[in-house]
Amino acid sequence: MSRTAYLLLAVLICAACTLLLRAVPFLLFRGRRDLPPAMRRLAVKLPPAIIAVLVVYCMKGLPGSDGGTAAATLIAAAVVVALHLWKRNTLVSIAAGTAVYMALLRMM
Repeated sequence: MSRTAYLLLAVLICAACTLLLRAVPFLLFRGRRDLPPAMRRLAVKLPPAIIAVLVVYCMKGLPGSDGGTAAATLIAAAVVVALHLWKRNTLVSIAAGTAVYMALLRMM
């Protein structure tokens, strides 16, 4: 098998797995409007838990980093928090925080 065919096959398998995983909830809960109680609890508790894990992951390197990187990280995090409290739009908050972080890294 050529390298190109191998890579194409790998991409197709990944695409099929992604499609299948995204379709499974629709197949399982077809026609039912109300979610089971366990799914409702997950729908409420999982997003804040995921955000908390991401914040811890992003901030874990701060104590050992140089001053510029730490300052850029903290400023970008403050931008994300401020924008989210103001606009209540996750996409805007994350996009602006990422842009501020990248701009600060380039300026330092």
